Amino acid sequence: MDGRHRYNPDAMAPLYETDVSDRPVTRLVTRRAFIGAAVPTVLAALSLPGIASATKVRFKVGVTDWNLKLGGKIEAISLAKQLGFDGVQISIGRGEAKLPLSDPALQKAFLNESERVDLKIESLCLDILHQNYLKSDPLGQRWAADSIPIAKAMGVRVVLLPFFGKGSLETAAEMDKVGDILKEIAPSAEKAGVILGLEDTISARDNVRIMDRTQSSAVLTYYDVGNSTNNGFDVVKEIRWLGSARICEVHLKDNPHYLGEGNIDFRAVIDALADVGFVGWAQLETDSPASVEADLRRNLKFIRGLIAARNAA
Repeated sequence: MDGRHRYNPDAMAPLYETDVSDRPVTRLVTRRAFIGAAVPTVLAALSLPGIASATKVRFKVGVTDWNLKLGGKIEAISLAKQLGFDGVQISIGRGEAKLPLSDPALQKAFLNESERVDLKIESLCLDILHQNYLKSDPLGQRWAADSIPIAKAMGVRVVLLPFFGKGSLETAAEMDKVGDILKEIAPSAEKAGVILGLEDTISARDNVRIMDRTQSSAVLTYYDVGNSTNNGFDVVKEIRWLGSARICEVHLKDNPHYLGEGNIDFRAVIDALADVGFVGWAQLETDSPASVEADLRRNLKFIRGLIAARNAA
């Protein structure tokens, strides 16, 4: 998803300070999760020879169905496989009375195709939140709650919750409201083993503000390096600060550029994700100025090259 944040100068402050309400940023995680996330980050920060450099890239690379120009369509699965991706992110779709992917028959069709071509559906996108904003529309909360059983039925771990355009989070009050809304539905997500991922235009610290307010391990950051760069944040620093325990999934893009030809240092991004021990998925959400297939292959080849170089170091 794309978006530019036009408010909250406090979010631009250096990490490790207080959040926009001047309260220390804290996050309730288990001792095991904290240690698992912190150890790789500390080793990387120390730059100990033969330790940080030996951390291999452990995440897989998928692609969004909307960047395949097949949003909400089963054909996205086979095209993603054909292009060489490890998995695909599928749009849940937009309806009036119910979400399209809540139909068991449609779920089965997607799962059958996933099995047929041997390509995983790793995450879903609740794209209707571009229409019914979670921060202000009661329907947004309903759709977020309805996405949880869909993800469970399809064996999918992550549901992306987008906050862009008029649905962007502009104030501390809006962030707190979203946190309170998600606090109500998070127990259902926890029970289902589903993660609700926040993708937005605000800082890592403000995302953690929302996560903390939910008091749930089922609400994490869906980190988009393109959105964060466009909104003035240091993505490498934010990734290292968040650590693997607070990132559920990642979008890689530097639109409108091909990866490696724009403003983002993707080698540093890959290093940061590897150093913190990120084991989730990175989905390409890249534009295709020339050809969907050729351009996605080009961007995937670039990322795979960086991963190979890192793992060979």
